[in-house]
Amino acid sequence: MATVAQWVEGARPRTLPAAISPVLLGTGAAIHADGEVWWKAVLALVVALTLQIGVNYANDYSDGIRGTDDVRAGPLRLVGSKVASPASVKTAAFASFGVGAVAGLILAATSGWWLIAVGAVAIVAAWFYTGGAQPYGYNALGEVSVFLFFGVVAVMGTTYVQLGEFTWPSVAAAVGIGAVICAILVANNLRDIPTDTASGKRTLAVLLGDTNTRRLYGALLRASLLALVWLAILEPWTLLGLVAAAPAIRAYRPVRAGAVGPALIPVLRDTGLTALAYAIGVTVGLALGA
Repeated sequence: MATVAQWVEGARPRTLPAAISPVLLGTGAAIHADGEVWWKAVLALVVALTLQIGVNYANDYSDGIRGTDDVRAGPLRLVGSKVASPASVKTAAFASFGVGAVAGLILAATSGWWLIAVGAVAIVAAWFYTGGAQPYGYNALGEVSVFLFFGVVAVMGTTYVQLGEFTWPSVAAAVGIGAVICAILVANNLRDIPTDTASGKRTLAVLLGDTNTRRLYGALLRASLLALVWLAILEPWTLLGLVAAAPAIRAYRPVRAGAVGPALIPVLRDTGLTALAYAIGVTVGLALGA
């Protein structure tokens, strides 16, 4: 039976900046338009965090029962390491989705019932990323999903539930943070190219190969910088987002230098810190410009 510490590790807390950052940015865009509603921002954060934890457990379960995680260079996986039963990990995933669904229903009831459909699609997408007979994460579509749900849906949705409309800063912020969070997944899949290839998992990194995946990682970081330029045109204070440059450079160096396997684990941490710094800097800038 897994210990509490192992369950926490299985929830992959280092991925949580990817859930927090879009909510910060969406709230910053609402503040910029003088329309923030703090309790809705808190509920949006609950939705983001529980769905992120839920998808982490869901991936642990689905990859574990397929044997994809039997040999890993990354953090602990509960099923693959046989420290927790597949059934218990599956239950944890659906419990997390359930908490997120309740918070989402409250937001939908107070902001627009059409959001129920968006939430349902998000939960389905979270499960079928590695679950089901034809998981789309095994067919090079993971990055598309990440950009849509961590960028477009999370940022613009957080703005909408507070403001009742979308704004151009929320669109630009969605593009910027979506690119950074995609880079987290790209770094993860770059590390796992050898094991994913052996297990038949066709991620985008497997299809592109090592060299092109490293180029993609760099291109995504540059795309986030271009989005920051767009934001600065809309609100000059958002140049505070440049605070993310330091962790971004630290993250990119091992990728550019050809690091492999466990040597890429710090890249995940530093790319997550890049996302959080980007979100904090831009959010503060949007608030100052309100």
